[in-house]
Amino acid sequence: MNFSPEEVERYARHLVLSEVGGPGQQKLKAATVVIVGAGGVGSPAALYLAAAGVGTLRIIDGDTVSLSNLQRQILFDAADIDRAKVEAAAGRLEAINPHVRIEALNYPLTADNAAVTIDGADVVLDGTDDFETRHCVNAACVAAGVPLVSGALGRWTGQVGVFAGAPCYRCLVPESPPDAETCARVGVVGALAGVIGAMAALEAIKLITGAGQPLTGRLMLYDGLAAISRTVTVTADPACPVCARRE
Repeated sequence: MNFSPEEVERYARHLVLSEVGGPGQQKLKAATVVIVGAGGVGSPAALYLAAAGVGTLRIIDGDTVSLSNLQRQILFDAADIDRAKVEAAAGRLEAINPHVRIEALNYPLTADNAAVTIDGADVVLDGTDDFETRHCVNAACVAAGVPLVSGALGRWTGQVGVFAGAPCYRCLVPESPPDAETCARVGVVGALAGVIGAMAALEAIKLITGAGQPLTGRLMLYDGLAAISRTVTVTADPACPVCARRE
């Protein structure tokens, strides 16, 4: 897979990076990343993955842009209000990098469409804010053998983890909490979305290129108020209905 002179200049800082280089950039160009949710996490992640030269970005979201999104979802601007998020996202990402193919899926992910939505993906990045959707994404990724990068945030804290087989996200969150907090209910500082979204994009890039140590089976927790982070190991649940081995 050859690069045009424009691509060589565009990706120059990656090409001289020993952990990426030409082979890693070729892997990025050949990769398909599915982003579930163009919100606080998915919005900045999409910007960085497009800029990095991921060949295909498939974005699924059934919502429209609202004024309250603009405080943290930097993929959009005021002119996008009331537009479908995926349509607005496609235009912005194509403007950033015309070498990236954008697939805009204007509907919510469900258990019925999850498998076909992630078909052909090298990495799935989930930034949704409800546990039902997260569990659907996780189950589809485990079934397809596709690594899942999961990002979440609220108030001043956020987390990023990578799940590839066992342990899976269901091992971390066995059941949907009955009174789960959402950003709409408890608030979130806007810049935190950039931190967590960029971390999620970085993990996807590491998975694709083989650089460094992804957060596979681990969860990074970030406290924005205290400016501290810690990483914990996620233990596989031997009784997990999604990833546990069956005899």
